[in-house]
Amino acid sequence: MSAFLAIAYRDLLKFLRDPLRIAGTLIFPIIFIVLLGGTLEAGFGGEQKANYNLLYFVYTGVLAQTVFQSSALGIISLIEDRENDFSQEVFVSPISRYTIVIGKILGETLVSLVQGVAILAIAPLIGVPLSLGQVALLVPVLALVCLMAGAFGVVVLANIGSQRAAQQVFPFIFLPQFFLAGVFIPLGNDLPLFLKVLSLASPMRYAVDLARNVYYAGNPEYADVVLRSPQFNLTVIFLLFAVFLVVGTTLFVRKESNR
Repeated sequence: MSAFLAIAYRDLLKFLRDPLRIAGTLIFPIIFIVLLGGTLEAGFGGEQKANYNLLYFVYTGVLAQTVFQSSALGIISLIEDRENDFSQEVFVSPISRYTIVIGKILGETLVSLVQGVAILAIAPLIGVPLSLGQVALLVPVLALVCLMAGAFGVVVLANIGSQRAAQQVFPFIFLPQFFLAGVFIPLGNDLPLFLKVLSLASPMRYAVDLARNVYYAGNPEYADVVLRSPQFNLTVIFLLFAVFLVVGTTLFVRKESNR
């Protein structure tokens, strides 16, 4: 347990000591929310055009997308550690290699959760109403999303050999999910079959939808913005986390063992 927490603390400390990284991870979500959400609301909002505020819609989508992407991308540091032989130094220690990988996932979860809480804190400043009850529910939801995304990142990185290759592969994995998960644009019921399949296969979809389950709970526009029930989204997220964790850690540890 001490090794598990030490690895997680190392990643969180690295993040907190990098002010440029902190600023960058907060500026881009704000730009997406304010510019894209505000533009959509101005162009397509109103009672005659939409039954809900598109700024709020984009805010909830970007909130979940930011922590999901940050947690998964943060796992790239596993490859950086591998290239610097830091991972090899850790792997020769008398602790389970699975503990090391899971500690890394927890570390990136903490880093991403800090970003998510910061985005929650700025909601009133950009005109998004957010109650303390909603915040209390959204924080654990974001933590679950981060854990699933971290495990997903390990699966993706398990068979990638270099940091440069990872940086080239990840945009192809995340960019389509922005649209397939309905981060910025509502998903209609008349999607072509192949897009429906891809959307259902997108892990980010369930993270975004669960965040909207919480934010819109009890609001009249709930049925217009939410795709599935919170129970369904929670079940899928737990199942995906378990599958990604087992498969990802097994593949990564096996590859490290063969080096």
